[in-house]
Amino acid sequence: MTSPATERVLRVVAPVVVGLVVLAIWQYLVSVVGVAPYLLPGPREIGQELQDNADAVREAFWITGRNAALGLVFGSVVGVVLAGLSAWARVVDGMLAFVVASLAVVPIVALAPVLNSMYGADSQYGRRAIAAIAAFVPVYVNTVRGLRQTTPQHRDLMHSYSASGWQTFRSLTLPSAAPFVITGIRVASSLAVISALVAEYFGGPRGGLGSFISTSAATSAYARAWAYVVAAIVLGLVAYVVTVLLERIVQHRLPTGGAR
Repeated sequence: MTSPATERVLRVVAPVVVGLVVLAIWQYLVSVVGVAPYLLPGPREIGQELQDNADAVREAFWITGRNAALGLVFGSVVGVVLAGLSAWARVVDGMLAFVVASLAVVPIVALAPVLNSMYGADSQYGRRAIAAIAAFVPVYVNTVRGLRQTTPQHRDLMHSYSASGWQTFRSLTLPSAAPFVITGIRVASSLAVISALVAEYFGGPRGGLGSFISTSAATSAYARAWAYVVAAIVLGLVAYVVTVLLERIVQHRLPTGGAR
């Protein structure tokens, strides 16, 4: 049985070792087996492109990251507010059910060119709107579920203690709902990044990782396209890590045990 310290070390070392093995196999396929560069550029070529285009990659990273972050924040706030109204009144839940179901199945590849055309060729609002729509649905669904975790018995118990509405919300409803809200935001963070990237393929201002991936691949600069793909992967990992840290902070501050 491993100690907690060993588990923490393995948690860091194991993915690093796996990544190095994957890179070694990748370089072997390109250098020894002779896989064509247009099928799979080597890690060295991609690393060189990252180094040569560091400023452009960094600028595109921030543009896409800002679009995804703003869309995530807006979609999450709207999702939490509307979920609160839905949990408070069943009639609101019934009114929003069709809208939420429609947004859950809306094809981003069809909506992106429409919104980009609506907001103009030099505006980022269309991309942020798409990221917000993608983030809204998981946050709304999870928040509604979390707000309904409290049972009539729980509320009757708080009422027997003469708890006020705010005390009931702070001591019962919020701790029960918080893990579900954070889970929704964690799922939404990846969706916001993916949606912002996809939206950049379909018009709007030049800039952003998705735009450069598209133009680099179109001009047969495959190693450069992969360099932007690597930056997109890093952006997705950053969004995931930030939401995981947020989840741990919330769990530390709220008595959420047993709410999952």
